Amino acid sequence: MARRKKIYEGKAKTLYEGPEPGTIVQYFKDDATAFNAEKRDVIEGKGVLNNLLSEYFMMGLNNIGVPTHFLKRLNMREQLVRACEIIPLEVVVRNYAAGSMSKRLGIDEGTQLPRPIIEYYYKDDKLGDPLITEEHIAAFGWASQQDMDDILSLALRVNDFLSGVMFGVGIRLIDFKIEIGRVYDGDFQRLVVADEISPDSCRLWDIETNQKLDKDVFRRDLGNLTDAYSEVARRLGVMPKNAATPIKPTLIN
Repeated sequence: MARRKKIYEGKAKTLYEGPEPGTIVQYFKDDATAFNAEKRDVIEGKGVLNNLLSEYFMMGLNNIGVPTHFLKRLNMREQLVRACEIIPLEVVVRNYAAGSMSKRLGIDEGTQLPRPIIEYYYKDDKLGDPLITEEHIAAFGWASQQDMDDILSLALRVNDFLSGVMFGVGIRLIDFKIEIGRVYDGDFQRLVVADEISPDSCRLWDIETNQKLDKDVFRRDLGNLTDAYSEVARRLGVMPKNAATPIKPTLIN
């Protein structure tokens, strides 16, 4: 498929105008960033793996009735998604203490939380995506109370799905981040899971060894990021166990 007009380029993806009105082509880059892009590198094959893994998770959510913006994968690095208005929030669901939560609250990493905790961060790279409350969201009109109820429901359903899928392949879902978009059908609005779901946006630990299989490998210089992501893909059947590179894709009709 020929690329069209570039709409936006972010740290990990580039968005292009889609072939039909209301669609966007999402291109997965090999760029890796951490600490609000203070640390950067190019990791060969990372974009291919994230494209395949995000397709796997988004299709799984669609199949159980959790709406997403995903339509189909186009090739090794691109997928077709529904255009939506992104709510300026990063929705983080935490099952175990890790990362910034451990630093803020002095809780040892890996401590299981009494229940899933949902946090909201304001999407603004210049501000470092600050942690905010529902009071901020309501006061500044970023989302209505009905939106927040729907976002909470979506986040918990995604958590149930991802936790179960990961547990089935020996991986503990520590936490994850999703973004939510508004899709309009005439005057009717609905919320969908947008952006991507991949090891870039999740913390994934091996259940037996606590080996990290996510972007913390890059953040903390713990090894080869492609190897970590490939291990997740192999366990989920996205690529064959003995393959060095992902399987040749087939278009989804």
